[in-house]
Amino acid sequence: MATVNNCNIPEDLYYVIEKHVWARFESDAITVGITDVAQNLAKTIISVTPRKVGKEVTQGKSLATVESGKWVGAVPSPVSGAIIEVNQSVISDPRKINDDPYGEGWIARLQPSDWDGESSALATGAEGVEAYKGFLDAEGIVCE
Repeated sequence: MATVNNCNIPEDLYYVIEKHVWARFESDAITVGITDVAQNLAKTIISVTPRKVGKEVTQGKSLATVESGKWVGAVPSPVSGAIIEVNQSVISDPRKINDDPYGEGWIARLQPSDWDGESSALATGAEGVEAYKGFLDAEGIVCE
C-alpha cells in the first residue's frame, strides 16, 4: 500500500480521484467504498445509506449517501451496473469506514455492465497513485 500525504492509497484499486471513491475488481463483481482520504476529510462517519440491492446505477451517479458530523455527500458509482450486495455491517456500524476503508468498510458490490469500457476512465496502479498524489498536492490535502 502506498502512503501519499499520510493517506493510504493501495495501488491495486481503481479510483475516481476527485470523488475519493475506490473500486476493487473481483472476478465477476466490483466492491466499492470511499478512500482513506475521504474518511479523513469527513472525520467520524455517522450514517451510511446505500441504494437497494437490484438498483441499477450509472457511472458517476450516487450508489450511497455517507454522512459525518461535518459532511453529507453522495458516493458516486465508479462504473455502471446493478447493486448486488450492500454492506450491512457499515449500516449498523458506520465507523468501520473510518477504521478500515479498504476492508470491512466497503459500501456496496456491483455487477458491472461495462467494466472493460468504463474502467479505463479510472486511475489505478502506480500511475493512479501518482495522479492521486498530484490531486492531493494541488488541493493541499494531508491525512491526519
